[in-house]
Amino acid sequence: MAPRRTNRRPRDRSIESELKFRVSGPREHVRLRKALRKRGAKRQGAYKEENVRFDGPGKSTRRTTLRLRVLDGGPRGLLTAKGPARFVGRVKVREETEVAVADAHTTLDLLRELGFRVAFTYEKHRTAWQLDGVVVTLDRLPFGWFVELEGPIDVLPEMARSLGLDPASALRESYSVLARAHLATQGTASS
Repeated sequence: MAPRRTNRRPRDRSIESELKFRVSGPREHVRLRKALRKRGAKRQGAYKEENVRFDGPGKSTRRTTLRLRVLDGGPRGLLTAKGPARFVGRVKVREETEVAVADAHTTLDLLRELGFRVAFTYEKHRTAWQLDGVVVTLDRLPFGWFVELEGPIDVLPEMARSLGLDPASALRESYSVLARAHLATQGTASS
């Protein structure tokens, strides 16, 4: 019997464009919060994430990362697959596919049953703001304080400058790369 064809249209893929900066600490987050409020930014919320990074099927042939983010201890979460990054100036651009999950813990069990294994985990405390079509996040991780701007590629460098951030100093590394390096220095390559 021939395989059944589906008439499903291909879905649109989301393209993520971002600038990420390491900042000196909590005082810099305070300065940025004041600047965001002064400019009329809308606070979208604050939450804690447990980020679970996976290795597993397809990892050797595709340069895609798979991450499950458990929000505020669960049960809600987000399952995210990110493609390889390319850079336009210092702006990181990559394909991102993300789906909300009602039960992150069951999703973790399902991924394990499908052959994925947890490579490592890390926590992130995030406060998100919306300013002129750009999401500005103030992030605190075990290995530092960060600011991330995500939005249209053509406005990110100017938005960064307007917040006192130099686009030339934007990080190229993802939080996953930084977390893995941090865990290696702590002697806990997977946790």
